[in-house]
Amino acid sequence: MFRRLFGFFTTDIGIDLGTANTLVYLKDEGIVLREPSVVAVKTGTSEVLAVGDDAKKMLGRTPGNISAIRPLKDGVIADFEITEAMLKHFINKIQPRRRSSRTRVVVAVPSGITEVEKRAVKDSATQSGASEVHLIEEPMAAAIGVGLPIHDASGNMIVDIGGGTTEVAVISLSGMVEKQSVRVAGDALDRSIISYMKRVYNLMIGEPTAEVVKIQIGSACAVGKEVSMDVKGRDLVEGLPKTITVSSSEIREAMSEPLAAIINSVRATLESCPPELAADLCDRGIVLAGGGALLQGLDRYLMDQTGVPAHIADDPLCAVAEGAGKVLSELVFLKKVTTAGV
Repeated sequence: MFRRLFGFFTTDIGIDLGTANTLVYLKDEGIVLREPSVVAVKTGTSEVLAVGDDAKKMLGRTPGNISAIRPLKDGVIADFEITEAMLKHFINKIQPRRRSSRTRVVVAVPSGITEVEKRAVKDSATQSGASEVHLIEEPMAAAIGVGLPIHDASGNMIVDIGGGTTEVAVISLSGMVEKQSVRVAGDALDRSIISYMKRVYNLMIGEPTAEVVKIQIGSACAVGKEVSMDVKGRDLVEGLPKTITVSSSEIREAMSEPLAAIINSVRATLESCPPELAADLCDRGIVLAGGGALLQGLDRYLMDQTGVPAHIADDPLCAVAEGAGKVLSELVFLKKVTTAGV
């Protein structure tokens, strides 16, 4: 009776703490916050000036006394203090929706992170005001979020391509039978475009511009008519602003190396998968989640390279956050698939 009454004063939050974006799921309300994982601070200090959308607008445009920082790199915390400040800001932003004495949080993390990195995430969430912290591996959260029948005795494969990591897993009977975590994902695709522009055109562009190019004309394989767009940056020879025109085939070539690394991780997981589960995947196929799943032609490219059908989740951007939030409703399962915080 006491436990049931105490539950009324508990706020349950699921967090997808991503390299590129942070999403927050509030129990009974769904996703209530989706903002970039960027913090603007006063240079040389930990004084926070802006967080999320406001801070992202400053990337590449700050004066010397302001630094726009992405505190997570390759899916893990690179700056503990700034991550803590960012989490505190996001949690406080949604707290007015619920007045509670306790905040129970489930944070999705890459499956390949170390114990030290796990501790850093737990400590950040605890210092941000959470009274109880659990960690769930991103592929499991993504599978739950997209609605895969993970409890069944059958093979389900999820490929979650985020900003910093690509998570690949084959799930059966509520557990991950095979998994791969590689620190190659959306950010690596952006960096490959930046490198290509520098190498081929002597043009320096920033990460925001590279991301726009990737979204507008990037693709994993040829999809329909080739298109082009103007890209603006700084000429590395003359040091002056410059505009060049690039084609979709060039951007596809630029992204070929990181895309190959992602495909290799999928192939490696399939090759080590038990035969019975592999047979299930021939029928069920591979489900793609995460922002990287939206790259044009990726599902077709994956199918061509592996021979296994691939499908994009209905809402790939929200899959991990949805899964982290939904698992809060199943306390027994929560304890089985997560690591309890202190």
